[in-house]
Amino acid sequence: MSVDIDKTGGGPPAPPPARPEAIKAVPVRHYGRYIAAVVAIALLASIVYAFAQGKINWGAVPDYFFDDRILKGVGSTLLLTALSMLIGIGGGILLAVMRLSKNPVTSSIAWFYIWFFRGTPVLVQLFVWFNLGLVFEYINLGFVYKDYWSSFMTPFLTALLGLGLNEAAYMAEICRAGLLSVDEGQTEASHALGMSHQKTLRRIVIPQAMRVIVPPTGNEVINMLKTTSLVSAVQYYELLKYAQDIGQTSGAPVEMLFLAAAWYLIMTSVLSVGQYYVERYYARGSSRQLPPTPWQKVRKHVFSLSSRKGATA
Repeated sequence: MSVDIDKTGGGPPAPPPARPEAIKAVPVRHYGRYIAAVVAIALLASIVYAFAQGKINWGAVPDYFFDDRILKGVGSTLLLTALSMLIGIGGGILLAVMRLSKNPVTSSIAWFYIWFFRGTPVLVQLFVWFNLGLVFEYINLGFVYKDYWSSFMTPFLTALLGLGLNEAAYMAEICRAGLLSVDEGQTEASHALGMSHQKTLRRIVIPQAMRVIVPPTGNEVINMLKTTSLVSAVQYYELLKYAQDIGQTSGAPVEMLFLAAAWYLIMTSVLSVGQYYVERYYARGSSRQLPPTPWQKVRKHVFSLSSRKGATA
């Protein structure tokens, strides 16, 4: 029988050192978060209770939710939003290019336009377009047919010009920021390859600037959808105007306002989902891994819960 002898001391080897015990991490308790959650739930419950006890005929909301006039107002709102954004995006791109131009005349004109339309409220601009008939009785531009201004400037055209021209000023700054985000080396390289300035802008600069332009443009679309409610002041019939008329005839004005708010929430939610996918599309060249879609997030959480249940079983 052989016995291992410690070479250093001549005796038996020393026992191996004991492993350190695992650290028991105790999570820090954030009592302030609990208190804030309780206060928030209490405030929400009190608001719900107040509306539940109020004299509101909630049954009128589903009765008129799919009324023909309400659906017509929804269509008018979406149409006005789309056309106003087309004017705003087209005018914004033009103004952004003019603002970045080295020509002092064109850049000054673009700066003045942006300064004026961003510095005055859109409701004031709508009233100005609507009441220009008090200043110009006839339309006489030489090449334009003479007519009464009141018959030419309809409520729809007033709303379209007021919203579209105002939006062009905001889109100009968004487009300008996107164009400036592209490195100047891209433009210099394209010019070195013999590409013209217009082709460089169309094929090189704008596609790269879209990653910066698209997210705030989506916000502007959603904001435009809500801003269309202001055109009821110039007698254009959209969702809010139809809801107000139904509320006056049915004796449920507050209920119809809640109905209009519900429709605005539905439309903005749909646009928000569309904005997410558009941003995800333009993020393909800038991020290594695309953000997951809402369905992918739900599926991931469902599978993780099912795997945990299987592990515990």
